[in-house]
Amino acid sequence: MDFTQRPRRLRTDGLRPLVSETSLAPSDFIAPVFVDATTDDRVPIESMPGHDRVPVDEAVGRVEEVLETGVEAVMLFGIPESKDEVGSRAYAEDGVVQRAMRDVTSETDAYVVGDVCLCEYTSHGHCGVVEDHAAEDPTLTVKNDETLDLLARTAVSQADAGADMVAPSSMTDGMVGAIREALDAAGHDDVAIMSYAAKYESAFYGPFRDAADGAPAFGDRRHYQMDPANAREAMREVRLDVEQGADVLMVKPALPYLDVVSDVRREFDHPVAAYNVSGEYAMLHAAAEKGWLDLDAAARESLLSIKRAGADLILTYFAESVAATLSADSRT
Repeated sequence: MDFTQRPRRLRTDGLRPLVSETSLAPSDFIAPVFVDATTDDRVPIESMPGHDRVPVDEAVGRVEEVLETGVEAVMLFGIPESKDEVGSRAYAEDGVVQRAMRDVTSETDAYVVGDVCLCEYTSHGHCGVVEDHAAEDPTLTVKNDETLDLLARTAVSQADAGADMVAPSSMTDGMVGAIREALDAAGHDDVAIMSYAAKYESAFYGPFRDAADGAPAFGDRRHYQMDPANAREAMREVRLDVEQGADVLMVKPALPYLDVVSDVRREFDHPVAAYNVSGEYAMLHAAAEKGWLDLDAAARESLLSIKRAGADLILTYFAESVAATLSADSRT
């Protein structure tokens, strides 16, 4: 036996943490917060254990709960009091996210990100203005250029309400450029854009659509979200967003697309984010409820793998629980 080759020496309790290549910290996480204009009470999200839809007047309290765990950033999602064909409550001055954002930014130190999309606000549940007769013809999809104006208005309205960063998620062609131009024209050149640069048409979004009441009323989103089979296409999508002024590049979902996260990290020098989506969260909870795995350990390992693949930021429903665990570990 060649006793010079003993890598197990690096795995002893004393040395293992010293040579660990990847680490997690609460500052790596962005915590999603759902604000609901239709309720006066917190409403548990059944498919996402531990998460609620909170009324607007409890948004500050909910964000303060996040901050107590050491997580410093939140992303606000809204459930409006009404919907229409063009999602007008998404860009209304008194919209649910705008109202919550004003409160949160004035009363907390959280770094606040606004989700910029229309699916939660449109009566049809698609991410933009749909083409005529789209409900009857599955080959039809959203009107790209008409949607850009509404996304830009949404981003500006959120910046007016205090957003530090906006995160366009509709995969509309040209969305980053349109939003950057509108923000700059409105005097918000300091507001960053985190683009959902490679967002796939994934089966892992189901619980979120329940939480945000944003499922399509007809058809699907394959005409504007990416084909799960494609990785090279993601690089083209990301490059376009970089050219248009994106500050942070997001891959969504995270775990099934770690190869894409790694490719984006290798090809671009921008900060990379990954969205550990609702289905990834829900399936771990479901397995843990069956006693098939340790929830805390599996959650932590999942987030560590996302960080190891190259993500600088992780948007995750595990943000608070894993941050609390990390803080407890640091005290022992």
